[in-house]
Amino acid sequence: MTFPADAESERLDAFVARSVDGLTRSASQRLIEDGHVIVNGATAKPSLKLKGGESIAVEIPPPAPAEPQPEEIPLDILYEDRDVVVVNKPAGMVVHPAAGNPDGTLVNALLGHCRDLSGIGGELRPGIVHRIDKDTSGILVVAKSDAAHNSLSHQFKEHTIKRVYVALVFGSPKVDKGKIDAAIGRHPVDRKRMSGKARRGKHAVTHWRVQARYPGITLMQLRLETGRTHQIRVHLSEAGHPLVGDEVYGGSGRLANVQDPVLRSMLKELGRQALHARTLGFIHPSTGQYLEFDADIPEDMGRIIEYLERQGLGTSALAGLKD
Repeated sequence: MTFPADAESERLDAFVARSVDGLTRSASQRLIEDGHVIVNGATAKPSLKLKGGESIAVEIPPPAPAEPQPEEIPLDILYEDRDVVVVNKPAGMVVHPAAGNPDGTLVNALLGHCRDLSGIGGELRPGIVHRIDKDTSGILVVAKSDAAHNSLSHQFKEHTIKRVYVALVFGSPKVDKGKIDAAIGRHPVDRKRMSGKARRGKHAVTHWRVQARYPGITLMQLRLETGRTHQIRVHLSEAGHPLVGDEVYGGSGRLANVQDPVLRSMLKELGRQALHARTLGFIHPSTGQYLEFDADIPEDMGRIIEYLERQGLGTSALAGLKD
């Protein structure tokens, strides 16, 4: 189609939305940003001002499948049988498809690995009993049957699942161990964040212990009694010790206070919150046997800890991380 030569100047996204039946302005913008709209033989920005006479080609891609599709994505599987799969998720991987993350998720990888996942989680979350954040690494258990899903869900509800994390935080707690018991809910202003100031927060408890102290940074071990969204990140941030690398909850704002230029560069390059789900323990849904799994600290966090250890300014960090 051609933008009329005698028409008043108009934004490209507005013109495309007006010209294609059933296309909203936001959908038009996505088409343009994804390269499906060509103006005079080239891609363009949604904000391009059409002046008259431009040749515009619009391609409507086929709709994305409603269900997640199997993908050949490597998985670090710690254990698997007919009931469960225990996976060590890398940082950067989303657990299940959602807006902005339609593929490349743990669910897509699991479907490429096995087709017998529990259906209780629905089309987008088959087998998913619990989650960890995209930029948190570590262990999850996935259900392969509805019976296993029900059993694991009950254990999570009763707080009998053992979940131990390790984290690097800014600052140094005054004591060596403690418990944070503070409700968490949706932030009253920023709906993308969680907060202890929510009007209708849910009960949340985090047990913590110092593993090593360094100048300005502490290595901590944390055990979740409950499992609220962003629980560790919120609890530590509001206690004055945000996670290293956590841009949402104040971790990036403390970076300028790091005096060592090498360390400051390493922390900046981390690119995520320094949080790892190290240990997961649960009762097997079929056998009744207690199973416990560990995943070593990932390389990106490990490099920082090793550097701090080499400086000789802290206590031994890598021993005794699990009780």
